[in-house]
Amino acid sequence: MVWILFAPVAVLVVLVLAAVLAGRLSPDPMAEAVGTAPHHGLPDTDWRADDIDRVRFDTALRGYRMDRVDDVLDHLQRRVAELEERADRPVERRDDGTGLV
Repeated sequence: MVWILFAPVAVLVVLVLAAVLAGRLSPDPMAEAVGTAPHHGLPDTDWRADDIDRVRFDTALRGYRMDRVDDVLDHLQRRVAELEERADRPVERRDDGTGLV
């Protein structure tokens, strides 16, 4: 009588083990990241503050909170714009011969 309960459990254990070994069932609950859109990140070289506004991320069930990502990107864009503006301004040099700005 006990074998009636033991047999289905044993079959289930063998099936789960076979699925894990065959790669059909992963012990890791997180699935691989899948991109659904073309790359919309920053260019590899020579990007500017305006490029940050065009950055897009794929959404995921267990991903980042979009509002926090947007806040960080907004802050980063403002800071880069400030630095670009400062770099575009002409440098004022003193004429006292020290070479200091």
